[in-house]
Amino acid sequence: MKNKLVDLNNHLFEQLERLNDDELTDAELEKEIKRSKAMAGIASNIVANAQLALDSQKFATEYLSGGRNEKLPEMLELRKCDTQKR
Repeated sequence: MKNKLVDLNNHLFEQLERLNDDELTDAELEKEIKRSKAMAGIASNIVANAQLALDSQKFATEYLSGGRNEKLPEMLELRKCDTQKR
């Protein structure tokens, strides 16, 4: 994988520096604001995806890899349906 979360952090700080440039014209500033909003939206998705990956790993470690508790939480357990009653 080419990009890492540290790269995202660097891009966001670079964008912050561009927004803080006192020499920007109003039009240039407006362009940077639009770019910042787009970057923030994408960054939020990247962070959410990373959080999902981390949560998945924590789940696998705790419940599937012999962690403290090898039993799935009740709400995630599959139950056999009694199909004969239908």
